[in-house]
Amino acid sequence: MEYVDPSKFHNLDIRTGTVVEAAEFFGARKPAYKLTIDFGNEIGLKKTSAQITDLYKLEQLIGKQVIAVINLPAKQIGKYLSECLVLGAVASGGEVTLLVTDQTCMNGERIS
Repeated sequence: MEYVDPSKFHNLDIRTGTVVEAAEFFGARKPAYKLTIDFGNEIGLKKTSAQITDLYKLEQLIGKQVIAVINLPAKQIGKYLSECLVLGAVASGGEVTLLVTDQTCMNGERIS
């Protein structure tokens, strides 16, 4: 494990957001979904792709509040532009469990 200077962590803008749209990501190399997440009035909507098909069905994702990094550079994934990084715990088998809040928060609240 490599230790990271705490100031590097504080440079990440990690926020709460609610999934408002979810669709299958046809054409992705690995099974994935395309998500649109509402981060509140200040930030608005951001899109991302997520390899979370092992544990989540599309209908489970709509309305789910998630945690994401919103200040990483956009990443082109095929013809799709991913604008944020949804956070999750990755099991040894590759399954991803989304990080979520214990209680509902306002969209766009900062994680620290």
